[in-house]
Amino acid sequence: MSKKKYDLVVIGGGPGGYVAAIRASQLGLNTALVEYENLGGVCLNWGCIPTKALLKTAEVYRHIKNAEKYGLKVSEVEYDLDKIVGRSRNIAGQLSTGVTGLLKKNNVEVIKGFGRLLGDGRINVARDQASSFDFSAENIIIASGARARVLSGLEPDGELIWTYKEAMTPDIMPKKLLVVGSGAIGIEFASFYNTLGAEVTVIEVLPHILPAEDIEISELARKLFEKDGIDFITKAKLTSFKKKKETLTALINIDEKAHELDFDRAIMAVGIQGNHENLGLENTMVKVEKGHIVTDLWNATAETGVYAIGDIVGPPWLAHKASHEGIICVERIAGKKKTHPLDKNKIPGCTYSYPQIASVGYTEAQAIEKGFDIKVGRFPFVGNGKAIALGEPEGLIKTIFDASNGELLGAHMIGAEVTELIQGYSIGMTLETTEAEIIETVFPHPTLSEMMHESVLNAYERAIHY
Repeated sequence: MSKKKYDLVVIGGGPGGYVAAIRASQLGLNTALVEYENLGGVCLNWGCIPTKALLKTAEVYRHIKNAEKYGLKVSEVEYDLDKIVGRSRNIAGQLSTGVTGLLKKNNVEVIKGFGRLLGDGRINVARDQASSFDFSAENIIIASGARARVLSGLEPDGELIWTYKEAMTPDIMPKKLLVVGSGAIGIEFASFYNTLGAEVTVIEVLPHILPAEDIEISELARKLFEKDGIDFITKAKLTSFKKKKETLTALINIDEKAHELDFDRAIMAVGIQGNHENLGLENTMVKVEKGHIVTDLWNATAETGVYAIGDIVGPPWLAHKASHEGIICVERIAGKKKTHPLDKNKIPGCTYSYPQIASVGYTEAQAIEKGFDIKVGRFPFVGNGKAIALGEPEGLIKTIFDASNGELLGAHMIGAEVTELIQGYSIGMTLETTEAEIIETVFPHPTLSEMMHESVLNAYERAIHY
């Protein structure tokens, strides 16, 4: 093993790393993947997939509780928390096993252990404190991912103060839950626990929840979440916790006044930070700024032959962004001529709460700030027959166009299944579509997708049903 040399070694087996390794092998590169925990990374094992399993359970539970509006009679609805968690963990395990199979199928050698760069293309892999070995590679991709950000003095303890891991494997259903942070992760957990009966309060230091979203969508989201029972405190700063045996008190500054609020549990969802420590970067020219590895458009670092992809290189911290970076990076290494750098403005973002939220491209404020003369279209769910038939009449689809040439600049949605609808606009942006092509496209009836058409029509004063 120590004498073996690879064309490419990927450090980290998350959605960026394992996809990069598979694509590299497809292109004929002798490839190895180093991973010290579970294949699939945080996304598959502790993020994207298991949280969606939990949220699906919450959705089914919500529908059963509201069965009467569909003409059904159901009584004594209960849930089994252990089985809910068990289903989520089983799904994560199933998919991790699937990644193992994909790597084997594509002849990627998986090396179990913690990878560390030694410089000059050399890598050390430690399997434990007493066992390690070295090998080398022409090219190295760092896909080490990220972990939950920890605030000084507010560190999770795994009991009263949870990270995403404890929040996904709860031993109790809190009666009163505090969620710190209103980004996608915080909102998804707030939605899950609220649906299952917890009294949820979300605090956010900024003036608006979901601060990355278009302000109109953010404000509508807050209105709908509050209608569903979630409490929000914005422009608030958590300063400390007072822990008791089974509960805790949160000290929160609101409008420069100190408040004490009691909860059973708290979930810290204040962002993530890159895993750049202990990678041996000091043995290379690789630069780290603000906790992330610095790369160019092709994900190359300052060290020749060393690349970095995914969460470790910065936002947006999304699995699909990491996967695409991995493919672009590998195709560049392999010398494919038609490779294009990733346009981060065309990466869709999704929040799988109730209601769902999805977006791609510029918000209205960003488009105006960049100097575009814009046309904005809107279409509400209440005007769509399929949404009404589904019992999901609350939501909005918003589209933003360059008034000078009809270019689709951004799209923002809230409502049922918008995380599935957003890809339509993503494809349109990739194809550099204008309003003309979308208007001329025939959308099937009755579908939620018709609202995408109507929103574009509305931007050009041609809406039929609004």
